Amino acid sequence: MQPISDPTSAGAEPAGATSLRARTFVCMGTVVSLTVPAQPGSPSDADADRLEAATAVVEDQFEDLDARFSLFKPNSEASRVSRGELSLMEASPLMRDLYADAVRWRRRTDGAFTPERPDGLMDLSGLVKGYAIAEAGRSLVALGLHDWCLNAGGDVLVSGSPAPSAAGGKPWLAGIVDPADRRTLLGAYPLGAQAVGAQAPGALPPGALPPGSREPAGSGARRLALATSGSAERGDHIWTAGLRGPSWRGPSSQGPAGARRPEFAQVSVAASDIVTADVLATAVVAGGRGTLDAVMARWDVDVLAVAHDGALLATPGFRAPSAA
Repeated sequence: MQPISDPTSAGAEPAGATSLRARTFVCMGTVVSLTVPAQPGSPSDADADRLEAATAVVEDQFEDLDARFSLFKPNSEASRVSRGELSLMEASPLMRDLYADAVRWRRRTDGAFTPERPDGLMDLSGLVKGYAIAEAGRSLVALGLHDWCLNAGGDVLVSGSPAPSAAGGKPWLAGIVDPADRRTLLGAYPLGAQAVGAQAPGALPPGALPPGSREPAGSGARRLALATSGSAERGDHIWTAGLRGPSWRGPSSQGPAGARRPEFAQVSVAASDIVTADVLATAVVAGGRGTLDAVMARWDVDVLAVAHDGALLATPGFRAPSAA
């Protein structure tokens, strides 16, 4: 389920390729990595210092959001809200804003994405990681970094190119792991490329429409983000739309209390921003084929859905030679 966030991670670096440097840390229960190309003519120590400083900023942002929103931390604001010690109206503006955004996504996805568990507990984890990645992306741009790849547990946001000196700029390649065999890649999706200037990743690119609005077919919105959701890596952690518990993964199509097995073992969504990609990947896993059809009708995204028998459903972007 975890994409490979640069063109050389799957094997040896090809001759003449730009050298890449990466730093990692663990937060929100996952590994977060920041990868950047070495700057031509820049001393290696200067590159390392620049990367260390940028990683420290990103890590601080992730940790601040985790401290506020994690339900695994008893003193977090989210835990206090869930216990009834703090009402949502008394919560911080950020807590209220993200909850309101999650409610809007629930409406846009016809309930497939939701900020509440079946027991009524507010859980914004389906939105917080994407928000953290988007905020980190904006900070990296503010720091003057234009070429980078940020990977948080397989949700990837990029800017620029891993080889900015190459003609036209090479794309970052996000490899998508086969949920049935995590040693195997289903393919690689190109992200970024020809990214010039300091556009803020996570924000809407120039000319893009707000989430939920459909761009004209073939509009060619540049994909900067890819998110993957499913049960292959973390088990059944997604509440299937319309059920009172996690989806059923037993040998038959019906499980306890009428729970049904989800149609897809894994879903990857490529979009112009990471929040849209992350939310829609979760929604399609939760809602199945009906939600997939609705997503394709409403958003300009690329989707790769993997059924439990290994069958693939892919939009043209994932079927292109560059995504093979």
